[in-house]
Amino acid sequence: MKEMMKMMIVLSLICGIAGITLAALKQVTAPIIEEQVLTYVQAPAIESVLRDYDNNPIKDRRKFDVDGQTVTVFPAIKGGELTGVAIETSGKGYGGDIGVMVGFDVHAMHLTGIGITTMKETPGVGARVVEHGYTTQFQGHPIESVELKKNGGDIEAVAGATISSTGTVIAVQRAVVIFNALKDKLAGGWS
Repeated sequence: MKEMMKMMIVLSLICGIAGITLAALKQVTAPIIEEQVLTYVQAPAIESVLRDYDNNPIKDRRKFDVDGQTVTVFPAIKGGELTGVAIETSGKGYGGDIGVMVGFDVHAMHLTGIGITTMKETPGVGARVVEHGYTTQFQGHPIESVELKKNGGDIEAVAGATISSTGTVIAVQRAVVIFNALKDKLAGGWS
């Protein structure tokens, strides 16, 4: 009995030390992982949806609270004036969530485009939502009426990938809701 108690104490100590070590490691690596995601996942998507800016949207990003959710907004600034913003949201696809970076022109109040940041869709089918023909439909699109043709809109779904197409449109609609909630805050510029 005494041996068994001794083994339980030793095992508990080992588990405790391992848990503390993992927690510390997570704290140390979290900022590094965030920087990698910003550089290699979000930055290319931001570059594809924001145009004509002379700032660094990644460095100038700001977090806002929208309906209890923290949202990161990436600004496009030209000559000291806010011209556009990018917001990342997600929608449910066939293989999981599809991350979509959505660009907005703050003056014309239309979309500047979308960029897919993350997805696990079927290669050759659902993954085709990344292709130029699908994503270009969102460039210059009014923010009020983003909807698939099957639901009365003018966005043509990718053939054979209705779930993936629906997921991207839902992500864009979520970004529009966030943009509309932040519109007044963004009207004053970016300081």
